[in-house]
Amino acid sequence: MGRGSGPVTPILAVMTTPRRETRQVVVGRPPGPTVSVGGDAPVSVQSMTTTKTADVEGTLAQIYALAAAGCDIVRCTCNEEEAAEGLAQIVPRSPVPIIADIHFQYRLALAAMEAGVQGLRLNPGNIRKPAHIKAVAQEAKDRGLPIRIGVNAGSLDPDIAQQYGITPEALVASAQRELAHFAEVGFDDVKISVKASNVALMIDAYRLLSETVDYPLHLGVTEAGPPPAGLVKSTAGIATLLAEGIGDTIRFSLTADPVEEARAGRTLLEALGLRERRGLDLIACPSCGRAEVDVIKVAGDAMAALSELNIPLQVAVMGCVVNGPGEAREADLGIAAGRGRGHLFVKGQVVRVVPEAEMVDALVATAKQIMDEGIDAVIASADAGAAAEAEAVRVELITSQGVDANHDAEKIERIRELAAE
Repeated sequence: MGRGSGPVTPILAVMTTPRRETRQVVVGRPPGPTVSVGGDAPVSVQSMTTTKTADVEGTLAQIYALAAAGCDIVRCTCNEEEAAEGLAQIVPRSPVPIIADIHFQYRLALAAMEAGVQGLRLNPGNIRKPAHIKAVAQEAKDRGLPIRIGVNAGSLDPDIAQQYGITPEALVASAQRELAHFAEVGFDDVKISVKASNVALMIDAYRLLSETVDYPLHLGVTEAGPPPAGLVKSTAGIATLLAEGIGDTIRFSLTADPVEEARAGRTLLEALGLRERRGLDLIACPSCGRAEVDVIKVAGDAMAALSELNIPLQVAVMGCVVNGPGEAREADLGIAAGRGRGHLFVKGQVVRVVPEAEMVDALVATAKQIMDEGIDAVIASADAGAAAEAEAVRVELITSQGVDANHDAEKIERIRELAAE
């Protein structure tokens, strides 16, 4: 599809802290799907299926839904022999690399590798015998598969917890102990996570770990809970670290459909400028005294209609034409309401004026036109007189509502009077 003179939505240089330099591991191998983690690879998004892995068709359906939502790597539990058998059928049909999640039984890690998985996640808190750990590491080394050391604050080795307490030092010590076992068999194809449900503990643990090792780090707040609280906690922890240049792959651990995890992870990376936008980014004003429409309803209707298109555009819904096009001038496309009309703008330039009832339809049609012809072509095809009509309405509103439609000046004056009393 044509996009005029360049990309519709370029990556913004949001991050100011350079990403920490790490080793790189590759999950998967050709001709199957592969994802690089660490080094100069983009930060990847992960999630985990909630189906029984023995349910091959159900699990594959969820994996495909996750991949469509922006997930790069998917983890499946391997907690029984039937799960390992399911993995043998799932892996060849998966569009993304599959990681086997292993707890307690090291033999299931061996079975999962035999099934063809592209990596493992081991919890050092519940596979503790050095001989078992080294047996898994040796097999992974022989097969060229990476392992994530998945430390969890809620399942630390009892002796480590007793020595350090539930602290960042404890989580890092657990990872280092596992690394030492791996080193004995010469295995270092490793990613590490040090997750906790306490956001502050999680942040401090990853900061300490990043100063201690150069392995790629998998970020997450474990057991974050259901949205919206789970989204807030996960974002607080993951975004803080990413903004500091820490982190190579992420997972939102939500009590929700895992597709929500993938969407949240992808959205966060796009918002931080760490991944190119692949879907809709709808922005809307919070409404004010100038609003001429129900902004919440229009934004909701626009979100529903545009999301179906799966387009990488930033779209703005603004409640008035006085400030709307200017405030959202960086949006690819937007609409602002004024006097029963919708003023459609592209990159801040009004290109069309439509009846208020047709605003959402106009957004959809113009979004499709942008994807087919490019932004420059849409601006060039602007209706004659649209900009002048919009300006006339803007002037009319300012005249009728005054410059201070929200009465801020009155409030400020009253505040000053109260302070002076």
